[in-house]
Amino acid sequence: MKARQLRTELRKKSGSRFGRIIVLTGARQTGKTTLAKRIFSEYKYLSIEDPVTRSDFKNLTASQWQSLYPKAILDEVQKQPELVESIKSVYDQYDDPRFILLGSSQILLLDRVKESLAGRCSIFEVFPLTIPEMLTTEWDEDVKPSFLQQFIANGSIPLLPSSYKLIDGHANAIKVFEYYLNFGGYPAIIDSTVTDEERREWLNTYIRTYLERDIRDLVNLKDLEPFVRIQKTSSILTGTTVNFSQLAREAGISSNTSQRFLRYLEISNQAFLLKPWHKNKLKRLSKSPKLHYLDPGIQRAILRKQGMPGGNEFESAIIAEVYKQLKYVRFNGDLFHLRTNDGREVDLLIELENGYLAFEIKMSVRITKSDARHMLNLDELLDKPLIQSFILSNDHEIKELAPKILAMPAALFLS
Repeated sequence: MKARQLRTELRKKSGSRFGRIIVLTGARQTGKTTLAKRIFSEYKYLSIEDPVTRSDFKNLTASQWQSLYPKAILDEVQKQPELVESIKSVYDQYDDPRFILLGSSQILLLDRVKESLAGRCSIFEVFPLTIPEMLTTEWDEDVKPSFLQQFIANGSIPLLPSSYKLIDGHANAIKVFEYYLNFGGYPAIIDSTVTDEERREWLNTYIRTYLERDIRDLVNLKDLEPFVRIQKTSSILTGTTVNFSQLAREAGISSNTSQRFLRYLEISNQAFLLKPWHKNKLKRLSKSPKLHYLDPGIQRAILRKQGMPGGNEFESAIIAEVYKQLKYVRFNGDLFHLRTNDGREVDLLIELENGYLAFEIKMSVRITKSDARHMLNLDELLDKPLIQSFILSNDHEIKELAPKILAMPAALFLS
C-alpha cells in the first residue's frame, strides 16, 4: 500500500467547519475508495453502484440520514445524482453529520455539486500515483515532496552535486521513474508481485471498462467506434499541438465532434489540453492547445506499445506528472505551452504570482548548451519576470547552462 499525499490534507479538512462534505473525484481506479476508507474508517461505507439498495438511499429523509448515517462515505454517487439533494438537506438542517462523496464520472457529479453544494463542500481530485507516492513503502509513511513541489513552496534551488548519481536514493528513484514511463501510476498494478504481462492485461481491461462504463455514463453514445478512433488517434498525437481538423480527418469524424470527444477525455481525467501562452490574453483563446495524456501507462496501452517512449510521449509523461504534483499542493496558477512565429518553443510555462518557470523537456542522455537556445532571452517575451528555466532530460549530470537555466535529470526533479 503506497502512501497518498492527500492523506494529511483530507484529515485536516474533515475536522474543520468547511469539511462537513468532502468530494473526491477522479478517474476510475485511482484509489478514491481505498483513500476514503483508510482515512475515514469510522464512517459508514455505502455503495450507490448497487441498483438494489440505491433506491433505498434515495428515499431516506434528512432526519433518517442524520439518525442512520451521520457519518458516511457515498461511493459512485453519480449513479444517483438526486442523493446530492438529500445530502444538501441534511447539511442545512443538522450541524453534526459529515459525508464523503466519491465519483468517477466528473461531469455528472460536479454539475450537481456545483448546483446544490456550492459553498457547502470541499472538492479534491485523486489522480494515479505520483512519483513521490510511488517511492513510499507504507500507507502511514509521510510522502516526501518532490524537487518541484519544494521549489514551488520555497522558491529556491538547494545546493546540488554535479551528478544525480551522488544523491542518496537515486538508483531507486530512477527505477521508479522508468516504471512510471512504461506503466504509469495506477495503484492496482504497482505491487512488485504483479508481472509486466499482468500489468498490460490490467491496463487493457481498464481501457475497455472506461469505454463501456465511464463514457456511457458521461454521454449516451450509441456507437462507440468514432470515440475509439479519437482515443487511438489522440494517444498517437500526445505531446503535440492539437489540430482539430487533422484529428477529425484521421478519425473520420467532423471537427466539432473531435473537439467534443477530446472534451470527454478531459472530463473523465484521461487527458488534458495545455493552453497556449500569448502576451495578449484574448489571443490565447484562438491559438491551438497541446494534448497530453495524464497517464503514460494508459496512453501506451491504447496503442499496445512496449519499450521506451518516443520524444512526444516522454514530454507528455513529464508534463502530466508536473500537472498532478501541482494539483496536490493546491497550486492555483496557470500552465501553458509557448510557440512563437519564428519557431521558438517552450514545452511548459508555469505562471506564478511573481513570474514564470519555463521548461524544455528532452529524452536525451546528454544535454549541451545548444539545448538551451529557446530559453535564452525568454524573459523579453513574457509579461512577468522569468524566475527560472529548467531543462529536464535523462542526462544524469546537473549543470547551469546559462544564468537561470538549469539542466537536471527529470527523475530528480520529479522525485
